[in-house]
Amino acid sequence: MGHLFADRAEAGALLAERLLFARDPVILALPRGGVAVAVPILHRVGGLLDVLVTRKIGYPPSPELGVGAIAEGGEPVFDHDLLRRLGLTPQSVDWVVEDERRELARRVAVYRGGRELPELTGREVIVVDDGLATGGTARAALRAVAVTRPGRLTLAVPVGARQTVGALRAEADEVVVLATPPDFRAVGQWYDRFDQLTDEDVLTLLNKG
Repeated sequence: MGHLFADRAEAGALLAERLLFARDPVILALPRGGVAVAVPILHRVGGLLDVLVTRKIGYPPSPELGVGAIAEGGEPVFDHDLLRRLGLTPQSVDWVVEDERRELARRVAVYRGGRELPELTGREVIVVDDGLATGGTARAALRAVAVTRPGRLTLAVPVGARQTVGALRAEADEVVVLATPPDFRAVGQWYDRFDQLTDEDVLTLLNKG
C-alpha cells in the first residue's frame, strides 16, 4: 500500500469531514505533528484550538523506546507489561519522568506563554494527533483530559495501528480514524511529506488558527 496523505494538512482536511458532528469544540492538538493536522479541522469545524503538551517517557538505554508518557495536568501513564519485560518499575524511571516534566513545562511556556489550558469541564473536546503507533502519548493525553470531566471526549487521527486504535476506544467517547492499515509500522510511512516540525513551526501554525 502506498501513501495515504500528501501531508498533515491534507490529512487534517480529510479528517475534518468526519468531525462535523462537533459543536463548538475545544480542539487540543498534540505537538508537534498534531498541530498541523488540527488547523484544517479548526477551519472546517470551528471551535477553539490549543495544544496539549505530552512527552514520551523513554527507556533509559534506548530513549526512543517509550515505556510510558505524560501529559500536562496528568500523571505518568506506563506500559506496565513493557516495564516488566525490561526489568523496570515506575519508580526506577522517576528521574526520566522528572526530566520530561521539565521539558513539558518548557514547551508549555513556549507554546502558550505559560497560559493555562482552556476550561474543559462540560465542553466537547477533540484530541488530535498525526497518527497512532503505540498510542502512549495519546493515552496520557486522554486521561489528563478525562480528569477535567469534559462533556464529550473524542480522539481524532488520520491513521493508526489497528490494535492501538482498538485499545484506545476505552479511553474516549469516540475514536475517529480514517485508516488502520494492516501493515502499519510507523506513522510517517503513510505520508508523502512527514517533516519533523520545530517549535517555531508550531507557533506559526497556532497563529494561523
